[in-house]
Amino acid sequence: MDMQGKCVLITGASKGIGAAAARVFAAAGANVALAARNGDAIADLAGEIGHAAIAIPCDVSRFWEMEAAVAACHTAFGHLDVLINNAGVIEPITALSEADPDDWARAIDVNLKGVFNGMRAALPGMIARGAGTILTVSSGAAHNPLEGWSAYCTSKAGAAMLTRCATLEAAPAGIRVMGLSPGTVATDMQREIKASGVNAVSQLDWSSHIPADWPARALLWMCGPDAAEFAGQEISLRDEAIRRRVGLI
Repeated sequence: MDMQGKCVLITGASKGIGAAAARVFAAAGANVALAARNGDAIADLAGEIGHAAIAIPCDVSRFWEMEAAVAACHTAFGHLDVLINNAGVIEPITALSEADPDDWARAIDVNLKGVFNGMRAALPGMIARGAGTILTVSSGAAHNPLEGWSAYCTSKAGAAMLTRCATLEAAPAGIRVMGLSPGTVATDMQREIKASGVNAVSQLDWSSHIPADWPARALLWMCGPDAAEFAGQEISLRDEAIRRRVGLI
């Protein structure tokens, strides 16, 4: 997949899937804009990648910061071709009856409002150009309730519906919108889940989790012609046929 000259904005780019995606897209020739709250981490990653990367300290839950991140892409690289809504939090992991309302709302702010803010900031420019791709990292939790994960499940379900809504509205303008459900990935989030001891996911052996570069490579594949048939849908890396098409098997 050749991304030469394309600009890709990645949220949650300081670690995990986001950092892996930054490296994968940069290796494919893309200019990458790294957005995250951890400014030092994305600055280090941008330095590692080189002139094709910029670091944008950003809280996705604040629309004006996402709007500024998109504007920075236009300033640095002329346009924005791909938005990857990757930023997400798993906490609070707690019983619904005991959840702190502010903590619960924070998960909604990041996992759901953050996706809306990214779409809202990116879509006007993409629609004006008649081209663009928006990819959102989803989860099996978007479709299945899990004990202790009411905030995560609810926010991911809302983000999955946003993908469908954005497709309905933006596909006629040439915008591809898709979701990726990667399964369990060996990241810091899985360490938080493991430490919680809540529900079956926390009991999984570490060896059962896929490496972060697998979903990163899937996101790159989703930008290409072979994935066109999945526009408007959510694909799952649990699907062996998808893994084969991405080149992971």
